[in-house]
Amino acid sequence: MNEMMSAGVELMVIGMVIVFAFLALLVLLVNIMTWGVQRFLPEPPISTAPSTSASTSHTNAGVIAAISAAVHQYRSKYK
Repeated sequence: MNEMMSAGVELMVIGMVIVFAFLALLVLLVNIMTWGVQRFLPEPPISTAPSTSASTSHTNAGVIAAISAAVHQYRSKYK
């Protein structure tokens, strides 16, 4: 029985070492790929043009009321 326990512990340690080595290799390769992408494919410069997002002054009041009612109904139903 003692031989089986030692063999089991040995197998467990070998498996844990293999998993650790694989994860360490994976982290290393991801870091190398990140470095390569950042070096050879840089981000395009961010334009300073004003954003075209919708502001509340241009939003229809009916749309805001409908969204508010829907949110209120959802919150009261799933409280």
